[in-house]
Amino acid sequence: MRLPAPLVKGRLKKRYKRFLADVILEDGREGTAHCANPGSMLGVAVEDAPVWVHEHGDPKRKLAFSWELVEVDGTLIPVNTTNPNKIVPEAIERGVIPELSGYGDIAREVKYGQSSRIDLLLTGGRRKKPCYVEIKNVHLRRLPGLAEFPDSVTKRGAKHLEELSGVAAQGDRAVMLFVVQRGDCARFAPAADLDPAYADALKRAASAGVELLCYDCEITTFEIVLRKALEIELEPR
Repeated sequence: MRLPAPLVKGRLKKRYKRFLADVILEDGREGTAHCANPGSMLGVAVEDAPVWVHEHGDPKRKLAFSWELVEVDGTLIPVNTTNPNKIVPEAIERGVIPELSGYGDIAREVKYGQSSRIDLLLTGGRRKKPCYVEIKNVHLRRLPGLAEFPDSVTKRGAKHLEELSGVAAQGDRAVMLFVVQRGDCARFAPAADLDPAYADALKRAASAGVELLCYDCEITTFEIVLRKALEIELEPR
């Protein structure tokens, strides 16, 4: 997935009201950028960290910038939580996710379950069963090499796992795909101390037949691409 251009480097002053971030650009300008991330951004919204923002150049926009990247401990991390829903279809078409290969059609935001929408519905091709794919963005890393989700309580996330379990019970494929938007992790685990209910729901979903996948990303200031599968640990070491 190509990042928008031009990107301008600066420093983060503060992130506040969930969707706003004040930045100081390298040329001395100060401004407020839109932050497309409703989560807590634990460990990511670090004061004075290097950031890259997209300068829109449209005087009609309320905010002149959108926050795209932050660098923490030498690692580039995209902050936009909608990126994975663009990255994954591209990766499927390129054959990067072998578990999701062999389908002919990719539909987005399809209604299913009880008033829910699945991120991707894969059908056709040489596969007999449709595949329901829920995608979650991951950026939290508190221990070396360990990616975690969620970074705060997510009742909505637990509901999605229940819906996927229902799909699996009906005999179709149900996949929970975690996309780690950073490249410094080797394994993934639920953040049970931050949201024990979600960690329990993830274990129940896996027992119910929901397939769990996790992939990291290769990130530059130009693009984000899905890279390799990470080990998933449902129980803490």
